[in-house]
Amino acid sequence: MYILTLEGREDQGAYSVTNEEGRQVLYLFEEEDDCDRFAMMLEERENHPDLNVIEVDDNLIVKTCQLHGYEYAVITGNDLVIPPENDNL
Repeated sequence: MYILTLEGREDQGAYSVTNEEGRQVLYLFEEEDDCDRFAMMLEERENHPDLNVIEVDDNLIVKTCQLHGYEYAVITGNDLVIPPENDNL
């Protein structure tokens, strides 16, 4: 799986969105190309920082999210995701 981080600050967190309940949800992309496309859509915004695509171990990232109570969404190749107006890094 793949996640997005701030370029140069990969160890300081990952991209997430705020869901309808106001909680942060980590996007986990199954396909690197989908993650790249999503990053490009975000970077097209004015003053948006550069992002880096990081490959992560599927089981490890899911277990880490569960252990710390983080919500996550697995984005498959069949999903269409559009960046929300307010995003979080």
